Amino acid sequence: MSLMQIPRRVDYGLRAIIYLSTQDPEKCCSITEIAKQQNVPKKFLEKIIQDLMRRGLIRSKRGSCGGYSLARSANEISFYDVIEALEGSITVNACMDEEFSCDQLPRCTMVGVWSEIQRKVTEVFTRTTLADLRRTPCRDIVSASSLSSAA
Repeated sequence: MSLMQIPRRVDYGLRAIIYLSTQDPEKCCSITEIAKQQNVPKKFLEKIIQDLMRRGLIRSKRGSCGGYSLARSANEISFYDVIEALEGSITVNACMDEEFSCDQLPRCTMVGVWSEIQRKVTEVFTRTTLADLRRTPCRDIVSASSLSSAA
């Protein structure tokens, strides 16, 4: 089976920021805590956190009670925000970049399919906020039977 796969850095970044969204907004979490709780390599997480800070999704606090917390409300941070902060624009195929820079485009019969997938993926990522994930555990959405029927 071949997979269209989310990069590991996005998976780790999402797990880290989702973890922060479940914490008291006044609490700061250390990299060590986040890494341990989410089973993410600490060194890799440090780089991810820096990118999320640069994009204004996470803030840091120095000192003995320092660490990391969300820079905005969980309602205001979408999957799309996190993915774009870590990987740039989302494209499902090379021809779906911002310039539609494909030499096959004038005669391509697949562009409509790629365009629809691009639109729907972007829509799901944009409308899914961190707050949504706090309310709807995965086990309530996806069952083993729905996973196998999707393939």
